[in-house]
Amino acid sequence: MLQHKISRPGVLLLAASLLLGLPAHAATDNADTVASQEKGLQIATEQKQRDSGWGDSESKVLMILRDASGNESIRRMRTLALEVPDDGDKSLIIFDEPRDVRGSAFLSHSHPTAEDDQWLYLPAINRTRRIASRNKSGPFMASEFAYEDMASFELEKYHFRYLREEEVNGVMSYVIERIPADPFSGYSKTIAWVDKEHYRVQKIEFYDKKQSLLKTLVASDYQLFQDKYWRPMLLKMHNHQTGKSTDLVVEELQFDLGRTAADFDVNVLERLR
Repeated sequence: MLQHKISRPGVLLLAASLLLGLPAHAATDNADTVASQEKGLQIATEQKQRDSGWGDSESKVLMILRDASGNESIRRMRTLALEVPDDGDKSLIIFDEPRDVRGSAFLSHSHPTAEDDQWLYLPAINRTRRIASRNKSGPFMASEFAYEDMASFELEKYHFRYLREEEVNGVMSYVIERIPADPFSGYSKTIAWVDKEHYRVQKIEFYDKKQSLLKTLVASDYQLFQDKYWRPMLLKMHNHQTGKSTDLVVEELQFDLGRTAADFDVNVLERLR
C-alpha cells in the first residue's frame, strides 16, 4: 500500500490556513512573503556589517554632468566621511571647481530612525540653508543624484524583500527590493543588485512615486582598501525620464586621517576654503 509523506512545513501551513479560514495557497503565499522579507533583511544586514569599522575617509572626486544631448560640465570636489557608532555616518562635500561653485559645501548627518540632518552652504549668498525633509528628493547641486542619495545606507530606513539571483556586471548577485520607510522619500522603491561574494552594490534602480523607473545607478571599478573595504571608483547615475546623467569618478581615496565629529559641525561650513 502506498503511503504519501507530507512534510512538516506543509502540515503546519495547512493547519494554519484551516484555523484562519484562509485557502491553503493564501497561507503558502504569506509564508513565502515572510521568508523573502527575512532573506532580504539578512542580505542587507550582511552588506552593512561587511562595511563596518572603516573609521574616517577623505576622497577627491570628479563630477561629470551630462545633459540629454551629451554636453558635459565638470566639477571637482572633496568628500570627507566619518563613521559614527550607533548612528548614521557624517559626510562633508566641498566643491573646489569650477569658479561658480567653488566654496559651496554640503553637510549630512545620517540617522537610522530619525530624519537626516542636511545643510547646504552657498558662498555667493554667504548663507547656510538647511535641507527640509520634504525637499530631500530634489537634485543635489544640479546632478542626477538626489539629496537623499547622499546619506549613508542604514538598515532601519527600508523594508526589504529578496526577489531573485541573477548576473550583473559579470558577477552573480542577489536582487533585493528596498522600500523606503520615510514618507518624504522621492522613491516608491529601489531595487539593488548585491554581489554574492563580497556583498558590494553593483546596480540600483530607483522608481518614482508612480512606480515608474526613474533612474539607474551602476557602480564599477571596485578597489579594496585596508584588505577589507571595497569602494567603487566609478558611479554612473542615468535618469531615464530626462536623458541626463551624472558620473562620480573617485580620483583619490584615503582612510584613517584622524577626522572627528568637530570636523562635521554645521558651524564649519562658513569657514571652509
